[in-house]
Amino acid sequence: MKVYLLSLGAGLLVGIVYSLLNVRSPAPPVIALVGLLGILVGEQLIPFAKTLVNKEPAATSWIHQIKPHMFGHLPKGGDSIVGARQAEAKMGDHG
Repeated sequence: MKVYLLSLGAGLLVGIVYSLLNVRSPAPPVIALVGLLGILVGEQLIPFAKTLVNKEPAATSWIHQIKPHMFGHLPKGGDSIVGARQAEAKMGDHG
């Protein structure tokens, strides 16, 4: 979650700089982003409906289909830090 907040903060900072420089953002208009959201949600309607028709709990569809596709998997910061430290240690042994 920290990565997402940092990304949002960086975006806000860039937006402020653009505003101060009176530069227009290269980002697509909001209407395009709303359309992309519609596509993303629409892709999940059929799998969700199949879950309901099969009388499975809605949570099953949410956990296994909708959530991973729409939101992705949150990064696991601890694993990458440990891996980076192990790589540094190996380089130190050979250098």
